[in-house]
Amino acid sequence: MRNTTLCHIENDGKYLMLHRVKKENDLNHDKWVGIGGKFKENESPEECNAREVLEETGLTLYDAKYRCVVTFVSDIWESELMHIFTASEFSGTIKECDEGELVWIDKKELPDMPIWEGDKIFLRLIDDKSHPFFSLRLEYKNDKLIDAKLNGEKINIQEYL
Repeated sequence: MRNTTLCHIENDGKYLMLHRVKKENDLNHDKWVGIGGKFKENESPEECNAREVLEETGLTLYDAKYRCVVTFVSDIWESELMHIFTASEFSGTIKECDEGELVWIDKKELPDMPIWEGDKIFLRLIDDKSHPFFSLRLEYKNDKLIDAKLNGEKINIQEYL
């Protein structure tokens, strides 16, 4: 199982999203995702998040908040433990990203865009201030979300989509 980070940087009701269109054989190909990537050896979630955001966007974060852990299970792709962050205070100039196109997307528009079904769940939970930190397990079959558990309890996926 690999460890990754994913950061949703917010500004004026929008998230900075990455449209993954530049890499071949990419499990996120043509999807909109937050900013992040794989851990390096001995890196903490916070260190990985800061490094990945700076490398992919050119931005330095000042208020990154560790919001949740997502266990991604798939019959096609390698399992992944995703450490999800949010941030709204940053400096720097957004640069071109070699993994895709960086675009500010209105948070309300995201559910209608090509994103992972499970992302709709954790984005909704992140917006809900009654969930300061949570664990989410998402299981996919053929890229279709078939099961989800919030803090170990099965949830009705349709209520979140």
